[in-house]
Amino acid sequence: MNEVHHAQPTPAEKKLFWACFIALCATSFAFILRILALDGIAAEFDLSETQKGEILGVGIWPFAVSIVLFSLVIDKIGYGKAILFGFLAHAAFAILMVTATGYWSLYIGSALGGLAAGAIEAAINPIVATMFAKEKTKWLNILHAGWPGGMVVAGILAMLLGGDGGIGWKGQISLIFIPVALYGVMMLSCKFPTSERVAAGVSYKAMLQEVGFLGALMTSAMIFLEVGRVFEWSDTMKWAAALAVAAAFGAYVRTIGRPLFLFLMLIMMPLAITELGTDSWISDLMAGPMQEMGLPGGVVLVYTAFLMMVLRFQAGPLVERLQPLGLLAASAGLAIVGLILLSSAAGIMILVAATVYGVGKTFFWPTMLGVVSEQCPKGGALTLNLIAGLGMLAAGVIGAALLGNIQDKELSETLLADRPALAEQVLGEEQTSVFGAYTPIDGEKRSSVTAEDAEYLDDLGIVAKQDALKTVAIFPGIMLICYLILIAYFRSRGGYKPIALEHESEFANA
Repeated sequence: MNEVHHAQPTPAEKKLFWACFIALCATSFAFILRILALDGIAAEFDLSETQKGEILGVGIWPFAVSIVLFSLVIDKIGYGKAILFGFLAHAAFAILMVTATGYWSLYIGSALGGLAAGAIEAAINPIVATMFAKEKTKWLNILHAGWPGGMVVAGILAMLLGGDGGIGWKGQISLIFIPVALYGVMMLSCKFPTSERVAAGVSYKAMLQEVGFLGALMTSAMIFLEVGRVFEWSDTMKWAAALAVAAAFGAYVRTIGRPLFLFLMLIMMPLAITELGTDSWISDLMAGPMQEMGLPGGVVLVYTAFLMMVLRFQAGPLVERLQPLGLLAASAGLAIVGLILLSSAAGIMILVAATVYGVGKTFFWPTMLGVVSEQCPKGGALTLNLIAGLGMLAAGVIGAALLGNIQDKELSETLLADRPALAEQVLGEEQTSVFGAYTPIDGEKRSSVTAEDAEYLDDLGIVAKQDALKTVAIFPGIMLICYLILIAYFRSRGGYKPIALEHESEFANA
């Protein structure tokens, strides 16, 4: 299993690939089950919209901590140990969530789900990139069909079983044990390949140099902004910690990082906010319009996930025809249109808009991983996984909380301007998030308003949710511009071509 394979996998490699696929399904189970259980959790613990966003977010950003740490050592400890950690963390996530007693126990449990996801993806991305070194983008897209595939299965099960008289939100969360047990058993008998970087003799230091000082600064800054918020650090402490980590990294590698990789890191942030930040909230954001059709808001998320699953299995011909960057540019354009349509859609147009958005977001994540793996192969597991980690950080620290914060601020500002007496009656205490101070509606106070005022607040909430989707459309717009710049750059150099690693034994001991 030490050779680099492609095209036709052996039976052992097929088993390993599908074990990786199911492990990724488990991470999406955790993601969507937390989303679909959110209303029940919020009702039981009286959470504000921003607190809901923070709990969703902490299920995402610790992914980056886990994936970065494992990527730094995974070639030494082996893929199996990272997967074992993910297995244990997934189980602990479910146990802590269903036994939660308040905001912080929910926050910690959700964080464990994020750590599990990072450990799993730290292993499965380089495993697949190594097994299919000549068709990385195609096979990474197929692997990442496991993400929407898990959302479809978990979403359908949760909605069927979790209604009135059903298993409740605790039962919904417990569904994750199905894929976790399955991939745990399958991985026991799998053999893992040697990474492409190690097989080519590229040194550990050369891998780190692809990231460089600026790559380390971007990643550490995002991590410490959220960690500092949790532990109430000052802004000075947050930035000092980020600069200290980046400076130590930069002193060792003595380079700012590869410019192309740094540019791809910048693109990954709006990409992740567009996909995962929106997915974190889409069920809640579309609950009002979907309720008018007699359907739960989660149908939109499950439907778009089904589209993603089907289309990612068909990625090969599209990658060959459009090239990775052309596919990403077309996807960004569709995502812009889809989000704008969703922000004002009603009735059957919701599904039309969701189709456009779903097709648009389908190829974002795995195709970006493919581009990084094809253009920065010396970075090995680190560059491949760091780009994913930064994306999760952006979605968790910025995306999920941003969408909740937009709603809280719009609700309070509109209430204060149009109905100041009602605002005084329902607004709670001022709170703080990464986006500054905000004043949420207090759930307990709201329960005492008249039926007329309650209807007004419901309508106001729907408008705020749709406006949040319109705001998110800015991010794929940024991505589209960046992809067009990259397309022009590669054309000036003779076209997009994957970089093949040659053996570099002279660096092996560097």
